[in-house]
Amino acid sequence: MASAAMVLALTTACGQDGGSATGSQNVGATAVPGAVGDIATGAGLGTGADGTQEPASPPEPAGKLSVSTNAEIGELVTDGTGRTLYRFDADTAEPPRATCENDCATAWPPVAAADALAGEGIDGELLGEVARPDGSKQLTIGGWPAYRYAKDTAAGDVKGQGVGGKWYALAADGRKAEAKEAAGLSTRDDPKLGEIVVDKNGMTVYRFMKDEAWPEPVSACTGACLEKWPVVEPVEPDDTEGVVKKDLMTFTRPDGAEQQTVDCRPIYTFAGDKKAGDTNGQGVGGTWYAVSPDGKPVGAPKK
Repeated sequence: MASAAMVLALTTACGQDGGSATGSQNVGATAVPGAVGDIATGAGLGTGADGTQEPASPPEPAGKLSVSTNAEIGELVTDGTGRTLYRFDADTAEPPRATCENDCATAWPPVAAADALAGEGIDGELLGEVARPDGSKQLTIGGWPAYRYAKDTAAGDVKGQGVGGKWYALAADGRKAEAKEAAGLSTRDDPKLGEIVVDKNGMTVYRFMKDEAWPEPVSACTGACLEKWPVVEPVEPDDTEGVVKKDLMTFTRPDGAEQQTVDCRPIYTFAGDKKAGDTNGQGVGGTWYAVSPDGKPVGAPKK
């Protein structure tokens, strides 16, 4: 819940002015065998029937790399066939060092560097290579050796994510891919309404034309009205994207609850919107309208 300090930091009153890794290419580093351990975590070394270490399979080609988005993991790197690329915590990026060999490399095939191309979303300057013991060159991204996962059988699979607490999908900068938490308030481009404000769940945000903003916010939606039009709870100013921060504040409702405003106008969601992207509340009763980034009602009749 936003504090009074947050409100004061943004605006002293409605209408007044308020507050409003790069890496380098690494070529030719020497790979170092990993320690004996569990194949599932990628630390095991394979041995032949005579007790000698078995040779590793040569890396498979990478093709044209690109960035894909997974709903749970976020943006990650895929190879030319759409297969997810991974990194291993036991490896190092400075200098590049690959520790997954033999049995491990069977479960986690290394990606060849020779034909790797930087596609959309990939910085070619972050692509490099590391030499493996068999003389083959493994692709590195941001210094991290890149692998596939044998159990990923189709483009878009991410079955290797988090395996053994050491394997993670690669982000375009070489870091671990992780989903970015949506901002408390942001904007999206609606095909009919244009740019409108949405909450952290992607639900459309609305204004009630009977509310007041000056000299301070007042909500005319009370009682049963709130069952259809739930209030948007307070959002930290830094937890917004694309929304004008001037007069972005909260106020206390008569029931003691805090409600968020945009341009000092109270904002709500609509119970009739069942999924992100719905705009079923637009124009309801001639008094409810989606909100533009500056707080204006989208599509409302001009007075």
